[in-house]
Amino acid sequence: MSDQDAAHQQILDQIQTLVGKEKTLRSQVSSGALSPDDEHTQLQQVEAALDQCWDLLRQREARKHAGENPDDAAVRPVSEVEGYLQ
Repeated sequence: MSDQDAAHQQILDQIQTLVGKEKTLRSQVSSGALSPDDEHTQLQQVEAALDQCWDLLRQREARKHAGENPDDAAVRPVSEVEGYLQ
């Protein structure tokens, strides 16, 4: 596996981890182990991190297709990527 493929896989793994965290939070609020306010706060953080991961993957793909180095892609601030549609 090339370094670029490994970096891509690391981002995908992070997305899977965040999706799992999202499911856990929803389950915890359903069972009463977590308050809705705490869930909301934590979900906002998870969703922001997911937006950043998806954006980074898109940047890497765009650079690759443009013949540029995908490793030059960088995580952008939440304020720039929040609310992206996946």
